[in-house]
Amino acid sequence: MNRRQFLQAGAGLALASALPGRAAQASAQVVIIGGGVGGATAAKYLKLANPALKVTIIETNRTYIRPYGSSEVLTGHARMEDLTVSYDALHHRYGVDFLFDTVTGFDPDKKQVRTAGRQSLAYDKLIVSPGIRLDYAAIPGYSQAIADTRIPSGWIPGPQTALLARQLQAMKPGGTFVIVAPPTPYRCPPGPYERAALVTEWMRRHNPTGKVLILDPKDNFVTDATMQLGWHRLYGYDIPADFMQDMPAGVQNTGRPAPIAWVRAKDGGTTRGIDARSLTVHTEGGPVQADVLNVIPPMRAGKLAFDLGLTNETGWCPVERRTFESSVHADVYVIGDASIADAMPKSGFSANTQAKVTAQAIVDTLAGRAPAEPVWGNTCYALAGSDYGLFVADVFRLKGGKITQVSGKRYLPLDASPTQIRLGAVYQQAWLKTFTEDCFA
Repeated sequence: MNRRQFLQAGAGLALASALPGRAAQASAQVVIIGGGVGGATAAKYLKLANPALKVTIIETNRTYIRPYGSSEVLTGHARMEDLTVSYDALHHRYGVDFLFDTVTGFDPDKKQVRTAGRQSLAYDKLIVSPGIRLDYAAIPGYSQAIADTRIPSGWIPGPQTALLARQLQAMKPGGTFVIVAPPTPYRCPPGPYERAALVTEWMRRHNPTGKVLILDPKDNFVTDATMQLGWHRLYGYDIPADFMQDMPAGVQNTGRPAPIAWVRAKDGGTTRGIDARSLTVHTEGGPVQADVLNVIPPMRAGKLAFDLGLTNETGWCPVERRTFESSVHADVYVIGDASIADAMPKSGFSANTQAKVTAQAIVDTLAGRAPAEPVWGNTCYALAGSDYGLFVADVFRLKGGKITQVSGKRYLPLDASPTQIRLGAVYQQAWLKTFTEDCFA
């Protein structure tokens, strides 16, 4: 059974399971706020499970710009237009309605959502997929205005991504590209380190004396061992001693300078402030001068989650883990990066699998059935170079009321063959296409 047959079979099972309660659901209205990966996937799979449901997505933008794969814009492997995704298939193929407007509030007692265009939508179930907000002000000397004009983040793809690409291409020969990595939790755990690798690879061709420096408030990251092994093989990076013990036989450091460096928290990598005028990062280890500076600031749930009162003191949205129903408001579900999902990372794949589980839980609840025991998955592909792929893959189940990682071997093996490594890069490129189709087509 191939992947498409599997998805169709799964959709058919979901549809069959919904039949007993179809009449009761015929007039049910599900409103989804946010048309990103989580919201789009939820809408599609709600309609697959029960086409009789009325599903409406409220979204500010008429197209979606995907964040996954957006670092490839910096190196010219992808264009900004390649990141743009249409909502046409969701509307024409599945019957999902769209209201392109901005949500200004909601009444959880009356079950109504209000928009800036003075629309009021009633719902039986409300799904909120607000994404993340970059907390620029958490770093002294940094702000969104500075990010938009001088020191881009580009972690939410758009004009800042294009600005960062132009800065990289215009960087002086032998210049230093500095990445300030974020503290956990943040969207796409391997992402900052993949970005560093792709920029290093680009500079070997276009700016061979240039350097990439990662300043990190952490001492480790997801895929850290496999990513560093890739840096070592491709760029001559010296692997820290505490990671060398697990490396394959024959891996030896040279002690020579490499075009990429990772400064961990234990080595003074934590950022304390930024001088935007001089592009200086003040770290615990001292000042660092950049020629191009890319700051990925701390993150919180998207602004909408705060506006709707769905967050708690952590800055994220507490949910009932089985269904992702909000712990604050009944019949409201929060999925994707904004939710508190324990061991699940903040990734597109997580949002996608959460959306599917939540969609089926809503169909079951509307039909008067108890939602099934959930199982979630996540896979994050990353590149240490264009032909050097790696990944982390997980399965999650509920244990003691928490979402717990239950998979065994999670990473590309450190002793993977060159063929396996090359296949990882092929899979990464294929995944960008098939994943987007699963969410939006």
